[in-house]
Amino acid sequence: MNKITVLIVEDDQPVRNLISTTLKTHDYKFITAANGEDGVMQAATYNPDVVFLDLGLPDMDGVEVIKRIRSWSNMPIIVISARSEDEDKIEALDAGADDYLTKPFSVEELLARLRVTVRRLSLLQNPDTASNAIFVNGQLKIDFPAGCAYLNGEEMKLTPIEYKLLCLLARNVGKVLTHTFITRSVWGSSWDNDVASLRVFMATLRKKLEAAPDSPQYIQTHIGIGYRMLKVE
Repeated sequence: MNKITVLIVEDDQPVRNLISTTLKTHDYKFITAANGEDGVMQAATYNPDVVFLDLGLPDMDGVEVIKRIRSWSNMPIIVISARSEDEDKIEALDAGADDYLTKPFSVEELLARLRVTVRRLSLLQNPDTASNAIFVNGQLKIDFPAGCAYLNGEEMKLTPIEYKLLCLLARNVGKVLTHTFITRSVWGSSWDNDVASLRVFMATLRKKLEAAPDSPQYIQTHIGIGYRMLKVE
């Protein structure tokens, strides 16, 4: 049995059953909640390793669930929602979600997102497996062993996906990384949803990294190709 426990907060029973069956088939432990209040209570009671969260819950918006959990825990939260607009994704990510999966989704994609999160948890719990380098570029500093990034001397509040994107660009500073390379490195796949998610995550990362996102200092967009971290003197 996999040691990872997943909390599923989903009011749609067929979707909840699909996710539960998928997790059970792949030996993940799981608990379920059908509304936001119960989801918050289950999160506080069982302290799961990962939360799968729907936004359209009957008693409260999923964004409020994220905010309430974030008031006391940094447990990874993966949003699974039918809301596909960038504004909805950015609102959830800004509230503290770690990843965003749009319905309808394939079970392969769901499992890939979960594996990425589990790998991230493993690195945080076993820092000796991470690179021991300190990366400095202008006012940006990344402490790989600690899993932290700093800008102008202050720690950046990044989601795991934002941090992974930042590290990937930093380890390839000066190189143009294609959308396919980035999505495969971050999510282990290259689905259309991943490219759309990449655009959203890059937007939220830039809001935290760039003083003027319209005139980027650190991350350059190559339209139709990918992104590159610029070397800052």
